[in-house]
Amino acid sequence: MMKEIAPRVEIDLRKIKHNAQVLKKLYGEKGIQITGVVKGVGASLEIAKTLIESGITSLADTKIVNLKRMRMAQLNATFMLIRTPALSEIEQVVQFADMSMNTEIEVIRALSAEAVKQHKVHSVILMVEMGDLREGIMPEDVPDFIRQVLPLPGIRMAGLGTNFACFGGIIPTEQKMKEFSDLVKTIQKQFSLLLPYVSGGNSANYQWFKNTKDVGMMNHIRLGESIFLGRETVHGSPIPGLYQDAFCLVAEVIESKWKPSVPFGDRGRNAFGETVSFKDRGMIRRAIVGIGRQDVLVSGLTPVTPVEILGSSSDHIILDAKSSSLRPGDEVRFSLNYGAMLSVMTSPYVYKKYLHASEKDDSSVNRTSA
Repeated sequence: MMKEIAPRVEIDLRKIKHNAQVLKKLYGEKGIQITGVVKGVGASLEIAKTLIESGITSLADTKIVNLKRMRMAQLNATFMLIRTPALSEIEQVVQFADMSMNTEIEVIRALSAEAVKQHKVHSVILMVEMGDLREGIMPEDVPDFIRQVLPLPGIRMAGLGTNFACFGGIIPTEQKMKEFSDLVKTIQKQFSLLLPYVSGGNSANYQWFKNTKDVGMMNHIRLGESIFLGRETVHGSPIPGLYQDAFCLVAEVIESKWKPSVPFGDRGRNAFGETVSFKDRGMIRRAIVGIGRQDVLVSGLTPVTPVEILGSSSDHIILDAKSSSLRPGDEVRFSLNYGAMLSVMTSPYVYKKYLHASEKDDSSVNRTSA
């Protein structure tokens, strides 16, 4: 029997579909629509199609090349660029994105000129800074900004958005969300605007959403990690009823030998400029798997196999095999956090294996109970 390709990431599409459907229903009960953020999975067409089949027909990415690929695949979805466009990519943004999130008037003016040139109307969502300090217009500057946007030809003022817990780790508290809703109310009244998108955040908003009695003006959310890993992102807690193991990294053992636990000889920095300390465990069975920092955020891996990660280089992860009798050719499985998933899904050196509903029937496994 031919061995499977390794390293590989196994992607259970059935579990992703389940998570997407549960979240769509959950948020929909409070009038909030979902855009599926596919940047963390490299805008995989298989996964994008699964989201569409789940009823999520708005897809978002930060890379215009990914939006282009999905557009060229003729996926039946609305495509959103969830990063302020670079001036160097304006032509492609108008061509391949239905809407984009923006914070700079110079960029929107360029989008306007290009939209007119392409005989299109490009929708913009203005991002408001609510404290996380990633991107956003300061709240007090929003009215003047909108005055400059509204007259621009080829531009549709589609909504206001904000972001939490991506750069500064700022939590979308009840107070923060009320402040954002109050701003939206003021803007809509001041400019007689009806905003189709009031995009109040991302997977970090789950706890606020579950606990609040009033979602205010919020009618849209951007979800990636919640769908793919079944977690909220403020505390990393599992969301009840969702799978946390739709992704699994599988690596192959390429060496397994008894060796000292501490390097011997004069030591300096390693290949990454780090000075590393080691715990003396005596002689241990050290196993090496054929994947490293070039392909995966190693700190985001948790072994499913009973081993311990000791460290890594560009192309190797070194393990304490403990009681496991690993030999070359054996496989070691790892669960992934968001950073690890992002890295393996964008690495061209990690094979992607998609598991469809017909291939597995273990719906009771590794799903957090409601």
